[in-house]
Amino acid sequence: MISYAPLMATLHKRKISKTELQSLIKVSSATIAKISKDEFVSMQVINDICTVLNCNIEDVIIHLKEQKDVTE
Repeated sequence: MISYAPLMATLHKRKISKTELQSLIKVSSATIAKISKDEFVSMQVINDICTVLNCNIEDVIIHLKEQKDVTE
């Protein structure tokens, strides 16, 4: 599972709102909503975030291993 928790921390640290990020990377509010819900967005969006914020991908996303139910 992909989490955008690092992005939220980066935005908070830099005092940038999600609305400001939306304007900076020129995406729809639906894309920002997907990020807020830890849903998949294109690598282009991730690239644009890294470029605009001048940060590394680790400052935007983190991969969390999902636990599988062994009873299935």
